Amino acid sequence: MALNFEQKKAIVAEVAEVASTAYSAVGAEYRGLTVEEMTALRVQARSNGVYLRVVKNNLVKRAVEGTDFECINEELTGPLVMAFSQEDPGAAARVIKDFAKDHDKMVVRIVAIGGKLLAPSDIDTLAKMPTYDQAISMLMGTMKAPIQKLVTTMNEVPGKLVRTVAAIRDAKEAA
Repeated sequence: MALNFEQKKAIVAEVAEVASTAYSAVGAEYRGLTVEEMTALRVQARSNGVYLRVVKNNLVKRAVEGTDFECINEELTGPLVMAFSQEDPGAAARVIKDFAKDHDKMVVRIVAIGGKLLAPSDIDTLAKMPTYDQAISMLMGTMKAPIQKLVTTMNEVPGKLVRTVAAIRDAKEAA
């Protein structure tokens, strides 16, 4: 179905708005996937806060102008599905990577984060990035460890004194 100029402008505006606020982008070749498989991918993406869209490459080039994802312009070739992470940087990579495990026809071509184009093999690194909640819990655990060690050490002094007094008491009772 051919798009008229107004429809193309609307698509470019929509993708540009998403790209301007997205944390990362992943482009994957979807050639050979069925409609049911693509629908399952869209459902999975939607539930993980990922904007997923099949858009003509020329429209994507126009949409990412002036955003951090301008670096992907040279890689936009062939039929691609673009995934933009809306909630956390690794969400799009996790969705595409998980889907590609079960569907060998899904091939990652573009991985970008923070204005940098990464190699497609770096999707694993991006997918392993912690979510916001995981990062906060890791930070809190790191911040808590020295304080907990200090409290444990300070608590050990009276405990050691009590054990020493108990040992002297037991020795005197035995004598």
